[in-house]
Amino acid sequence: MNTTERFLIAMLVVFTLPWLAWRLGRTEHWAPLVVVQIVAGILLGPGVLGAALPEAYGFVFTPAVIQALNGIAWWAVMLFVFIAGVELDLAAAWKDRRESGITAGLALGMPLAFGCIAALGMVAVSSGWTGPAARPWQFVLGVGMACAVTALPILILFMEKLDILRRPLGQRILRYASLDDIAIWGVLALILMDWQRVGRQAGFLVVFGLVAWVFRWLMPRLREADRWPLALVWLAACGLAADWAGLHYMVGAFLAGAVIDGHWFDQGRMDLLRHHVLLVLMPVFFLSTGLRTEWALGGALVFVAAAALLVASVAGKLIGVHLAGRILRWPAGEATLIGWLLQTKALIMIIFANVLLDKQVITADTFTALLLMAVASTMLTVPMVTPLLVRLGKATAA
Repeated sequence: MNTTERFLIAMLVVFTLPWLAWRLGRTEHWAPLVVVQIVAGILLGPGVLGAALPEAYGFVFTPAVIQALNGIAWWAVMLFVFIAGVELDLAAAWKDRRESGITAGLALGMPLAFGCIAALGMVAVSSGWTGPAARPWQFVLGVGMACAVTALPILILFMEKLDILRRPLGQRILRYASLDDIAIWGVLALILMDWQRVGRQAGFLVVFGLVAWVFRWLMPRLREADRWPLALVWLAACGLAADWAGLHYMVGAFLAGAVIDGHWFDQGRMDLLRHHVLLVLMPVFFLSTGLRTEWALGGALVFVAAAALLVASVAGKLIGVHLAGRILRWPAGEATLIGWLLQTKALIMIIFANVLLDKQVITADTFTALLLMAVASTMLTVPMVTPLLVRLGKATAA
């Protein structure tokens, strides 16, 4: 078979197997389709299918096929996060900057601290968790940050599913998560001690601010028919510049959308674009992320570590958001709801941990523990949030 035929077989796998598992297994309540797609990608990747059936894996997922899937996946997630940025109300974000700063800081800082404590415990038990190229502080901070991550693409999907993305609560949560998402890549640069990258990030933010001002001046003066193609050019340029600076192309995509006012575009067309990206492109991203995942199972101790990291992640996020709720005097139940929604980790955490693994900051066993923690944390979100939304809605109605 040629590369085109193998690619189409891979696309059949991408759209068939996760959907069948989701539909026939009736997993919607505890494992939405996006989670099934991520898990399917992991199972179909080199660590599971590639180890059990190397010939079958090598036949379908050749380097050329994986590269083609990755290209679709990169553009898919950039479009998706860009649309989320467009839907973020910057005026409201600036107006509520105190609330956003306090909440995002505590929602990131508390699980980071709890995760660092768990990492110190892992190091005390065994030296097999720390990568050969890591200093102790790099390992501890890396694991701690992995516990603090919120996966913005997954969070947006869940809020869309729960019908709260465009409500005031959804916009607030989007602000908290986006601030934390930007911080993640800056911390990664510090962990890797790439001071050139830190300088690039600062330069990118300065240049982005200047160019964004010009872009915002230009867009309202164009016809809507011209705004759409120019927005895509802007998206590609921001993604390229952010990735070059070390902030990751997804951060650039989000910033590209965040400086755009939603009323510049027809809302119905924007809704259709988001729907089509979700239906046609995002499954490739979810599955290809798993396909890039190398993992190894290191015995029962890995599950113990994963459980400890899960407790640190969930407890830290909930405590941090509850502290913010007390400071800001939120209504009863709101902090718990927001805390659980911010538990979504799977995609960004996998990307983050893959970088740490590639740079030998963590070992394969640590990566496996982090992977199990991220999937479990993400799977907990919808079952915990759904009844909370019902109760909060009833309280609001009363």
